[in-house]
Amino acid sequence: MSAKASDSKLITFNIFSQDKSQPSQNVLSLSNVAPIGKTWDKHRANADKVFQYYAKADEHCFQQYARRVRTCSELLEFQLVPEESEGILNLKLSDAQFCRVRHCPVCQWRRSLMWKARAYKILPQVVTDYPKYRWLFVTLTVKNCRIEELRENLDSINKAFKRLTELKVWPAKGWVKSIEVTKAKNGISAHPHLHILAMVSPSYFSHGYLSHAKWVALWQQCLRIDYQPVIHISAIAKHHNPSLLIPEILKYQVKESDLVSDREWFLELTRQLHKTRAIAVGGILRHYMRELEQKNQDLINESEETDEVNRESLFFRWERKLQRFNIE
Repeated sequence: MSAKASDSKLITFNIFSQDKSQPSQNVLSLSNVAPIGKTWDKHRANADKVFQYYAKADEHCFQQYARRVRTCSELLEFQLVPEESEGILNLKLSDAQFCRVRHCPVCQWRRSLMWKARAYKILPQVVTDYPKYRWLFVTLTVKNCRIEELRENLDSINKAFKRLTELKVWPAKGWVKSIEVTKAKNGISAHPHLHILAMVSPSYFSHGYLSHAKWVALWQQCLRIDYQPVIHISAIAKHHNPSLLIPEILKYQVKESDLVSDREWFLELTRQLHKTRAIAVGGILRHYMRELEQKNQDLINESEETDEVNRESLFFRWERKLQRFNIE
């Protein structure tokens, strides 16, 4: 069977080229159809690890999470949409039951895809409406903290960022803020930091420009700390598309490898991030990108949805022992 994948949302394959000599016991898997199948397998296998972490915990809420994660996306339905080329079909995800547990690897991946899809759709209109504006990518950090102190540190970081945006020298007319938490090198602590996509006026680089040293001083002032924090700032060149920064801004809040590397760290992370917000939009960008802040997003991207009811479908079920999606 010949196959190819154009992106994470689209799978194409030739249904007339299947090898008839293939033994019947070799059931066709999603990863046989296209490379995106390996991505589904990876996230779903990690979801099984998260399920085990929650299942072995004592808290009642973790037991509930375990039941939900265990059944997340066990059955995937892809509608078959014909291409112009004879025998070539597109597979578009049309149905799946997601658990929506915040730290489920499958749902975190799907949520990131949804955020990116919406941002890619919206940003061109912002650029059209404000063609002369420039864009900055800013990373604001603090020292590592004990994982048990993560919520307290995030609260301080968010309050500091609010103070920063209220300063007269704050240059951004609109911004998207995302919080990322990574595991520190010692394997115990957490490293919380902010990624900011900031939209600044055309005059920023001639009037009101903030040097790196000034950024550091302002962030230190707003954090109310006695050390100089690490800050990274880069500017998007004129006429370059700010969408280039979307993958960095709207990536996973916590790396999947960090989610599954240590059970106790993961469980405490769950406690600390409960009911915290991962994405926030401010300034004039709120008018455009308010949807990014919604809690109950559709985890099947709009570009994947198909309305026609007469399409044929393929179903792939998660085989836990084999750690892969096999065709039904």
